[in-house]
Order: sequence, then C-alpha cells, then structure tokens
Amino acid sequence: MSEAKVGELPDTAGDSRPTQDTAKRRQILEGARSVFRARGYDGASMDQVAKTAGVSKGTLYVYFENKAALFRALILEERLDQAETLLECENTEGDVREQLSAIGRRFLKKMLRPERLSTLRMVIGATETFPEFGALLYEAGPRRGRERLARVFEQRVAQGDLTCKDPLAAASHFIDLCGSGILRRALFMPGTTVPQEEIEANIASAVDVFMAAYGQKR
Repeated sequence: MSEAKVGELPDTAGDSRPTQDTAKRRQILEGARSVFRARGYDGASMDQVAKTAGVSKGTLYVYFENKAALFRALILEERLDQAETLLECENTEGDVREQLSAIGRRFLKKMLRPERLSTLRMVIGATETFPEFGALLYEAGPRRGRERLARVFEQRVAQGDLTCKDPLAAASHFIDLCGSGILRRALFMPGTTVPQEEIEANIASAVDVFMAAYGQKR
C-alpha cells in the first residue's frame, strides 16, 4: 500500500475508493478516531485502526489508501462540527450584552467538550508533519467563526450598539477573552472539569472588557 511522504497530503484525484458515508466507512472512521486520539498521529498504525474498528486490513485499505488519507478524512469530518461555525449569532435584536453572553456560553460549551479537546490535541500533534491538517481545521473553525461574528458586530455598529473600526479584530478579541485561561488549561490538562461558576465568571469578565473597549459611549 502506498504511503504519503512526510508533510504531503495524499492526492486523491482519480482514487476509486468509496467516499460515500457507508456504514462500513463510518465504522472505520470511529475506530480511527479512537486510535488517533489515544496515540496521536505518529503513534497510530493502520493495524491498530483495523483492530479497533473491527475490520480486516484489506477492508481498511479498500476505503483509505494510507494513514495520512484516513487522518485527513477524520479532519474533514471534524471540521463540519467546529464550535466557532455554530455560534448561531446572526440575530442582532435585543441587548448587546445579553447576546455576547449567550455567544460566549455556546462557544465554551462546545469547545470544552472532551471530544473536542481531544480532537484539537490530535491535530496539533500532527501539524509539524502535516501543516495542512491544522489549516483544514482552522479555516473551518476559528477563521470562519470570527468572520461570522464580525458580520454581527458590523450590524451592531450600524445600530449604534458598538463602535469599532475593525469588526474582524473585535470578533477575535471577544472569542479570545471568552476562552482566556480556561481553554488553555483544559487543552493541556486532560480530564480537567471547569466549574460552571468559573465559566460564567469568565464570560461576564469578557463581556465587561469587550464593552469597555467597543461599547458605544452613550
């Protein structure tokens, strides 16, 4: 079976392997997710994936050319559920502080899920070898989410609720304020449980700091 070179994503052009979401493909991806999260990209092997997924290596290679192709498929799937693409923040009616608090809660609730943190660790561990993996997740998550939030801030500026020359920078500031301290600790300390009281305090502080910088002075 062919192996992708270090730092090179597999070229799937002309590949006749099945890509539709079949039950067998789903079974393989679930097994691979478990192995990659536990062992990281470098520590995982196709033998381990086949065993965990409950399929033969022959069946595994029918669906995925090599480990890099399998890992890429996982990243493509994970990015569809990125927290920051699901902020659901288009509605700009009501109090701006309440909206910011709601956005912060949704963001942290999704980002602090153990499976989300495991995915981030898994991808970070592979980006030295495959920078493209990190780019795939970043483009679908942080970048797209901040752009979406920036559009909300543009509307809030037009409504007189906020004042900022660069809504995209403001969106980055707010998301970073929400996760300040909490996300880094949870990312580097697996098994960490963040009390809801701390989450609420973090969000309240983030909103206060953000509004002090960008709130419209009435």
